[in-house]
Amino acid sequence: MSTEETDGAIELSSGVYWVGAIDWNGRDFHGFTTPGGTTYNSYLIVGEKTALIDTVKSPFAGEMLRRISQIIDPSKLDYIVVNHMELDHSGSLAELKKQTDAKILITKRGVDILNGYFRDSGSENWDLEVVKTGDQLDLGKKTLMFLEATMLHWPDSMETFLKEDRILFSNDGFGQHIATSKRYDFEVGDVLPDAAEYYANILMPFHMPLLRYLGVLNELGIEPVQIAPSHGIIWKRDLQKILKAYGSWANGEVREKVLVIYDTMWGSTEAMANEIVEAVRAAGVEVKLLHLRKNTRSHIMKEMLDAAAFAVGSPTLNNGIFPTVGDFLVYLKGLRPQKKTAVAFGSYGWGGGAVKIVEQELKSSGIEVIEPGLQVRYRPYEKELEMCRKLGEQLAAVAKKK
Repeated sequence: MSTEETDGAIELSSGVYWVGAIDWNGRDFHGFTTPGGTTYNSYLIVGEKTALIDTVKSPFAGEMLRRISQIIDPSKLDYIVVNHMELDHSGSLAELKKQTDAKILITKRGVDILNGYFRDSGSENWDLEVVKTGDQLDLGKKTLMFLEATMLHWPDSMETFLKEDRILFSNDGFGQHIATSKRYDFEVGDVLPDAAEYYANILMPFHMPLLRYLGVLNELGIEPVQIAPSHGIIWKRDLQKILKAYGSWANGEVREKVLVIYDTMWGSTEAMANEIVEAVRAAGVEVKLLHLRKNTRSHIMKEMLDAAAFAVGSPTLNNGIFPTVGDFLVYLKGLRPQKKTAVAFGSYGWGGGAVKIVEQELKSSGIEVIEPGLQVRYRPYEKELEMCRKLGEQLAAVAKKK
């Protein structure tokens, strides 16, 4: 069965099918910019009995049901495995339950979330079974093993391993937000940058649970030959590449790389940013200049993933920080990147304040801050530009030490 057949279910292995949905025009995922769209991956397992792993976002229920119907009558479904109750995974659950009495397998923490979302659909009367790590479901010639993945990235999160086919249905782990008619990594080229952006914006704060989870996979001797996430393509050829990348990201590994992130009103903060960038470049360290109104937060956080140091620049507006800088710092605080050193800089007119506020916000995000930051009144002249260059050299030296 061709993986280019966008209207059909796609067989991943004997009796294992992708029956999800493609969101070609999705451009925003609760604040995460998705210029390439996304997919909502649902998987049908057919043994002597049948199980569906996750549903799809509710507007795409018909697409999922159509694909399931190409393999089995949805009313004949025996089990629904709920890996995650977030609505991009479970949104079509109530619609599916109108057609089937299938038993739902879910983690203990997922039950309360399920009833919170679907009580008005009669969820309290649905047939549920709570599962935990190591529990197994025998479908006849197909065996599912359940693996709790608490806080990757919700309390209820779980992953499911199909033992005979060695397919890991990895929930939000290893995903990417891309829409494509192809289903496998080797069919679409290098998707590691998309996976990095996904990790940086969704899983970055949960590096400790991730490291514990990777340890559980080793302890249980789980060595998948396919990793099938809830979004994006399925990993088959580049399994070791993505597993190695996740280990590196979770451990907060960085390289000689500096980011200069800023916004500007009348060009003074931008002039400072350019001078800092030039000094970092001259020191032989990779550097990227990121204007906050010309780069999405999600892209900036992808670049942050392996950066050793960064600078945040803001003009002072109404005795505070520029709105786009404030927005970015709130986003940064939620993601709490590891092992970073940062510095604040900016310009002001009759009254300063932005640099101190940026420093405070960085500290509250767990970032090591170089103090004092650099403030320039009105516009930078040669003396101030030299101070910017010194600051760039300092950032480059920090990056080289890490």
